[in-house]
Amino acid sequence: MIALGSDHGGFGLKQHIIGYLEANSIPYKDFGCDNTDSCDYPDFAAAAARAVASGACEKGIVICTTGIGISIAANKVKGIRCALCSEPLSAEMTRRHNDANMLAMGGGLIGPNLAERIVEVFLNTPFEGGRHQRRVNKISALED
Repeated sequence: MIALGSDHGGFGLKQHIIGYLEANSIPYKDFGCDNTDSCDYPDFAAAAARAVASGACEKGIVICTTGIGISIAANKVKGIRCALCSEPLSAEMTRRHNDANMLAMGGGLIGPNLAERIVEVFLNTPFEGGRHQRRVNKISALED
């Protein structure tokens, strides 16, 4: 299950990603927002991030206009490693090396075709573990 969240600036791209997930039979839960009316991204970032941190959802995708604010908000939830990605290589490397469990994107910065590819890479790239696990453990220890 993939947790989704966006503000008004990411709503359109989130709707496109929902279409992609449905076309690929990938289950998801949408934590809002539900339209393009102005709203506050921390509310939706927190809801999606809490679902990932609790284990209710395996991974999460959050979107605002730039992806910056919503990624910062998601990363405030203990257990979340949310990476802002604007191209597939970053999505691949954050999964391989950081075991990122959430992806942030900027709905005002990237188009739907590129976003689909980023999501595909993020969802299908495994964590390499090994020496990277030690680093992920150190990141997690910073939360205490």
